[in-house]
Amino acid sequence: MKKLLLLLLLPANVFAADLMICNGEFALCAASASVPTGKTIRVEGKEFQEGMAVCPVLTGKAVANGKLMQGSCKAPAGKVWSLFSTVTEYPQAPSWAVVPMTPRSFVTSTEAGGGMSNQWSFLCDKQAKKVNGVQLANCYGPINESPWNNGHVAPGTAAFTAAPVGAANPVGGDIPSKGK
Repeated sequence: MKKLLLLLLLPANVFAADLMICNGEFALCAASASVPTGKTIRVEGKEFQEGMAVCPVLTGKAVANGKLMQGSCKAPAGKVWSLFSTVTEYPQAPSWAVVPMTPRSFVTSTEAGGGMSNQWSFLCDKQAKKVNGVQLANCYGPINESPWNNGHVAPGTAAFTAAPVGAANPVGGDIPSKGK
C-alpha cells in the first residue's frame, strides 16, 4: 500500500523525465534531515542553497533521474548516488536501526530548517566507518528545489517526506498542485 501511495504522489511530468533503473549500491535519503553547508549548488542552470543529509547505503534496484546523472548509474570510487526506492523498511537515524518508513506531509516555511531538501540523483560520499553495522553516506543536494520541475519551492508549499516531525529541511518533494 505504501509503495502505491508513493507512486501516486509522483506527478505526471516526472514520468516524462529521463527515468532509469539502477541496480547496485545507492543512498536512500527519504527519512533524512538536511543541514545547509553554507555553499550553493547549481541544478540545470539554477542556483540553490546546498544541503547535506546523512543517508543509509542500500543495495538493490532504485529509480534515478538519468538527466542529472548523465545517463550512468556508475558512481565514482568512494561515492554512491542518492536514489528513490520502494523499500518500506530501512535503517533510519538516529540509531540506524531498520524501521518502517512513515510518509507524511508538511508545509515549508521561512523558519530555520523549515524548508525541504531534494537529494534525488545527486552524489554522496561514503563515510569511512559504519554505524551500528550500517554504511552511511553524506549526500549533497539543493534545499527548496522541486525534484519534478527544477523550480524553487516557495515557503507555504505542501511537501512530503518520510523524515520524522521536527527534522530540519527534510528530504522529500513538493506536492504539485493540480494543473501544474
